[in-house]
Formats: sequence, structure tokens, C-alpha cells
Amino acid sequence: MQYAATATVYSVNTYLTGRRISTPGVAGIIAAHVAVAALLASLDAVPLPAPPTTLMVQVIRSAPPPVPEPVPPRPKPVERAPAPQPKPAQPVQPQILDSQAEAPTAPAEPPAFKEAPAPAPAPSPPAVSQPRFDAGYLQNPAPAYPALSRRLGEEGKVVLRVFVDPSGHPSQVDVKTSSGSPRLDQAAQEAVWRWKFVSARRGDEAIGAWVLVPIVFNLRG
Repeated sequence: MQYAATATVYSVNTYLTGRRISTPGVAGIIAAHVAVAALLASLDAVPLPAPPTTLMVQVIRSAPPPVPEPVPPRPKPVERAPAPQPKPAQPVQPQILDSQAEAPTAPAEPPAFKEAPAPAPAPSPPAVSQPRFDAGYLQNPAPAYPALSRRLGEEGKVVLRVFVDPSGHPSQVDVKTSSGSPRLDQAAQEAVWRWKFVSARRGDEAIGAWVLVPIVFNLRG
């Protein structure tokens, strides 16, 4: 800083020697130099960054694990079978030959093969009896002869198909064969609806069944 002030004074003296400058001008120049010197003194010097440190990395390879030595398998103990013990000798029984001894009998023959009995035949189903309407104790009334058929002289035979239930009563009456007269057919059906039947049977069991009932209308009878 002293060197800078000395240089300033020298330059001022030189300048004044060469040229004639007024005193205020010289004072301004000196003040400018002083201000510049103070500014340079107030500035902090920025230190330069230190050079980066280089890191050296060395890769150390690990040693391979030791390989275990193979252990030979232990031999299995051989089991020895026990030596067979000799059987004690048995005394031999002397055989006495008898001339009168019976000769050995021949072995009996096996029994002859017998056939298995045939299976018993299956029992036949019980017979089925048909319903009956001709029993004397039933007392079934004869059908009424229509009066118009009498006057017109209508005659004929009607065959009715009747289903008799297990109680012996008709549950269905149909005309299988007509007499040719609707009045005679109707009179026969009305009479049969009031009849009592002997029901059909399967063994000892009463069952329902169909039966044909013929009815003859004859004016000469």
C-alpha cells in the first residue's frame, strides 16, 4: 500500500512539473487514487480450490473356500449266519417182520362226484279268478223292458263290459256290443249299475278286473 501511495505522489509531481494544474485538480486525482486503494484493500482474496484428491481402490479377491476332502464310506459289517447245529442222532427202532401180518390196505377211492341238486322251480303265481255275476245269492234284478220298445217290438242282445272293483261293485259300465236299440242298451246299463258281483281274486286277495255281461231282450220269453 505504501508503494502505491509513493507512486501516486511521484506521478503527481511529474504531472505538475510538466504541466501546470490547479490545486483542486490535484486533490481530486489524489482522492481518486486513495478510493481505488481502499476498494482494493476491502476486497477479500478468494482462495483457489484445492486440487481434488484421487482415491485409489484396490479389489482384493477372496480366496475360494477350501474343498472338503471326500470321506470314504464305512464298510457295513457283514452279518454271518449262525452255523447250523447238528441234530442229535435218533435211535432206529428195529422192525419185526410177522408172516401173519395183514397186507397193507389199498387207499380208499375218493367218493364219486355228485352233481349239485337242481334249484327248486320258482313257485308259480297264484291263479286269477274272474268276477262273477251269476251266483244265486246275489239276487241281481233283471233289467226293465222299455214300454216303447215293447210297442215297437224291439228285441236284441246287449254285451256290456264292466269293471268290478275289489269290493264287488261296478265302477265302469261300457257297451261292447249294441242290441241295435239305444233304449235297450240304456236299460241294460241302468240295471247292471245296481248289480252286485263276486270280485276277482288272485289267490286269497280280492282284485279289480273286467268282465263281459250279456243281456238278452226277448218279447217271446
